[in-house]
Amino acid sequence: MSLTTKQKHDLKKFIKELEQHRGSHTELVSVYIPAEYDLNKIINHLAQEQGTAANIKSSSTRKNVVSALERMIQHLRLFKRTPPHGLAVFSGNVAEREGQEDFKVWSVEPPVPLNTRIYRCDKEFVLDLLRDMMEAKEAYGLIVLDRRDANIALLKGKTIVHLLKTHSQVPGKFKAGGQSAARFARQREGAIIDHYKKVAEYVKEQFLKMEGLKGIIIGGPGRTKYEFVEGDFITNEVKKKIIAIKDLSYTGEFGMEELVDKSQDVLAQEEIVGEKKIMGKFFEMLSTNTAMASYGEAEVMRVLQLGAVDMLLLSDELDDSKIEKFEEEAKKMGTTVMIISTETREGAQLREMGKIAAILRYEVQSQ
Repeated sequence: MSLTTKQKHDLKKFIKELEQHRGSHTELVSVYIPAEYDLNKIINHLAQEQGTAANIKSSSTRKNVVSALERMIQHLRLFKRTPPHGLAVFSGNVAEREGQEDFKVWSVEPPVPLNTRIYRCDKEFVLDLLRDMMEAKEAYGLIVLDRRDANIALLKGKTIVHLLKTHSQVPGKFKAGGQSAARFARQREGAIIDHYKKVAEYVKEQFLKMEGLKGIIIGGPGRTKYEFVEGDFITNEVKKKIIAIKDLSYTGEFGMEELVDKSQDVLAQEEIVGEKKIMGKFFEMLSTNTAMASYGEAEVMRVLQLGAVDMLLLSDELDDSKIEKFEEEAKKMGTTVMIISTETREGAQLREMGKIAAILRYEVQSQ
């Protein structure tokens, strides 16, 4: 499951806050509770750990661990049951100076189900499991080719990761002087077949055993892509992974962008499509009815406070403090918020326009 940009933003913010804290000794407590695990068992386990912590030689460390566990137990008693995705809980004395006390407890229900149980005391909070969740685990293989060139890439989350490109030795359509047409045609056909075989080998190397690969999408101009797929070039194991073939006008990197754009039916569950659609709607409004779209920090805040904003679009490169400020206003007005990644062309355009934009509920003239 890939996280939305909003989920990534919230999780990144949570991790960033906890990363700031360091214990003087192994006294910061991290607990991960798997989905569907009995919360009472965790509470009983933490109570037992309090007893064990009473044997810690250092009086300050002993006090900090016992107190952190007590705060955590009190916090967990607020939950009737373990949340559907499990729970990650963190507690400890985060005072800046040794000898002072500032005990805090944090908890978060992860965006994807936890299947690991952890209890650990350390000098820092255990955050690797949460960091791992931010990595896109699923990907699509992308192949763009014609008889001269081929590009292979991954669509990971919203990012096109270019893996390799290859150029064929296929001669042009006009034969050199002195060659018979038949001989030239055979040479050209042989070079095309060699090209397809080489691309097929690269595809097998890249995608056959890749974990998390949801499918392969192939595109290109003309019949080339069908010749490649229907010919005896790709192994059956790889062929089974092909989920769509798309007609394109371009090859190369432009072709990759076009392939993603034209594969929206296939990628309907992927966040890149949602972001592209909503940004496409914004740009359409901006060009056809400017009174229904707004951008720029001051102007968007003005129409947001008027209650005129239907969809608030915030770049993920916007400062956290500004995102919080706009989210707070949006909540008051029942406005939907979308955090837009800069990993797409549309997201990069939003960044260049000031990182803040809005689609309105009704027409408002700009000031």
